[in-house]
Amino acid sequence: MAKIYVASSWRNQYQPQIVDFLREHGHEVYDFRHPAGNTGFQWSQIDENWEHWSREQYKIALEHPIAQAGFQSDFDAMQWADVCVLVLPCGRSAHSEAGWMKGAGKKVVVYQVWEEEPELMYKLFDGICLNGMDLQAFLSELDKEKAAKNECEK
Repeated sequence: MAKIYVASSWRNQYQPQIVDFLREHGHEVYDFRHPAGNTGFQWSQIDENWEHWSREQYKIALEHPIAQAGFQSDFDAMQWADVCVLVLPCGRSAHSEAGWMKGAGKKVVVYQVWEEEPELMYKLFDGICLNGMDLQAFLSELDKEKAAKNECEK
């Protein structure tokens, strides 16, 4: 079974369902909303007025210990994972995470279950899954590839 980093948005109401679906199918899944049983990082933990920060305040906030701990938790999970599932719709952070993971040689799949504006650069990734069956088939194929690779290395 795969070790999965789910990259998405706090605004994506379906993210918890995707995490549950993947876990129900036996995968280990990092959930940025509840990393290791904790609450995931949110800017409001640093300042309730974060949405009105200047560019300078934002730059300074990136160095805040809470921001550093949140980044480290997510980045450690990105390094741990075999595959990234980019759950649409999502924003800049999730796309940055997926891009880093692909650049690090990990598999990345886009999970798009509703109509979205087409994106040419998703061709960089390893596939687009349109429903849960597609996603499970993609992950099953990865498991087969991993098993075959392990057999060859023996």
